[in-house]
Amino acid sequence: MGRIIVFGAGGRAGRAAVREAQGRGHQVTAVVRDPARHPDLASTDAVRVTSGDVTDADRVGVLAVGHDAAIHAAADLTAPPDVFFPAAARALTTGLASAGVGRLLVVGLASVLPTAGGDLLMDTAGYPQEYRSFYLGHAAGAEMLRHAGPELDWLVLSPAGDFDHAGTGTGRYRQAAADAASRISYADFAVALLDEIETPRHRQVHLGVEQG
Repeated sequence: MGRIIVFGAGGRAGRAAVREAQGRGHQVTAVVRDPARHPDLASTDAVRVTSGDVTDADRVGVLAVGHDAAIHAAADLTAPPDVFFPAAARALTTGLASAGVGRLLVVGLASVLPTAGGDLLMDTAGYPQEYRSFYLGHAAGAEMLRHAGPELDWLVLSPAGDFDHAGTGTGRYRQAAADAASRISYADFAVALLDEIETPRHRQVHLGVEQG
């Protein structure tokens, strides 16, 4: 099977991606800021846990060498969103290119995904605005990927609404426009991520998925 590197492997989406990739027989490099805080990630020999900063292009390049695909599930809530997400996109574009890794899956945000009516979810009536700077930071990171050039085969994948934090995996999901009421479990979201790595069907777009 393949080799997959997961940035932000200590978070919920990152952990789910590590578990799904491992379960499919892939070798996984789980990148976190402090491996000592995540001793449970290396549950088998198929998972190697290492330290790294997704905004450091040189470190991204070193860690990504020899991998077939990368997943970006990292977030830094201590940094301004309009700084962190573009910096991560820039470092991934540069670092993955230097490492020869062409496929990148990014865990996105439903807030900046279009609804069936065409408006971004964050611009619809009644949608919470107190985290708008976070939404816009995600959007800025995605915009940087759009200028990365054809050599980076990227896909931003997000829940169509939100994660079902108590949900369990069903193995089913479907593509969907943004909808605040939509939900998907972390486990099923990871299935969607790994399906797109193993059999890429969408490229250089932002898509939403929900429970199937």
